[in-house]
Amino acid sequence: MSIVVRKIGIDLGTANTLVFVPNKGVVVDEPSVVAVSVAENKVLAVGDEAKEMLGRTPDTIMAYKPLRDGVIADYRVTEAMLKYFIRKVTGRVFFLRPEVMISIPAGITSTERRAVVDAAEKAGAKRVYVVKEPILAMIGAGIKIHGAQGNMIINIGGGTSEIAVISLGGVVSSHSARVGGNKFDQAIADYIKRKYSLAIGERMAEKIKIKIGSAIVQTKEDRMNIRGRDLMGGLPKTIVISSNEITEALQDELREVINSVKKVLQETPPELSADIMDKGTVLSGGGALLRNLDQLITKTIGVPCYVADDPLRCVVRGSGKVLDNLDVYKKTILASKK
Repeated sequence: MSIVVRKIGIDLGTANTLVFVPNKGVVVDEPSVVAVSVAENKVLAVGDEAKEMLGRTPDTIMAYKPLRDGVIADYRVTEAMLKYFIRKVTGRVFFLRPEVMISIPAGITSTERRAVVDAAEKAGAKRVYVVKEPILAMIGAGIKIHGAQGNMIINIGGGTSEIAVISLGGVVSSHSARVGGNKFDQAIADYIKRKYSLAIGERMAEKIKIKIGSAIVQTKEDRMNIRGRDLMGGLPKTIVISSNEITEALQDELREVINSVKKVLQETPPELSADIMDKGTVLSGGGALLRNLDQLITKTIGVPCYVADDPLRCVVRGSGKVLDNLDVYKKTILASKK
């Protein structure tokens, strides 16, 4: 006998989508990728299965990410993806539509926000709540947001970096930069193409970032063999790359993140700035896993920076906590659309 799922929290990310169900925890953690047949315009695969197809599809199939920079780039495909994830959790109980909470970037426009709500409703939600990512990330990191003290979060996802100062349950100052894990991957691929005339795919770039990527120069370097296509001869080729080269490749993207952090701090009232100096800032999201990023931020802005526990799941864990205490949060952070 299946358990009826009445509430679902969704971290709808550019790179990955995570789904939280109260009393069960995170039940889905899959890539935000959809494979579509070109001729019939029909969805063939979603999530893990679709990601396996990236860079490997024939002309008749397209595998791509329907979200770009944290917002919907392809409405129909996003709706199909949401429907897949909601059905995966609820089964095929059509008459009991769940309440759904979805994270959105802090810098989202009203049109982009409406697109998220509409897509979720058409995918099977009875009621849709949308909450800004930095707030959910802070709640998921275990920080109390309703006190009269300033707390700062830097949430680096696949498409955006969300930086916010939160006090008394609301966002005091924030900035949403369209730079994240995907731009990191692209920067690595571009660097290797420029320096070695070697073309690599986005999956290989991501592997390099995870295995040897670092935000600051290392005294003892890590090295990695990578394979790609030689742009001069067109044949497969293997090269060895070092972690300090990856640091060099990521300089522009890291600078953009740091500048966004500085911008938010410059807009923060002095009393809250003093709180942040005392308590430091919290780093969450998949980008927080880049080695030594917390050290780079601490060194550059002069404010202690700490990586949250399980940073990848902060946003979706936050959605779970809010779902468990809807009455507490309804008046402060929630906006709903029937």
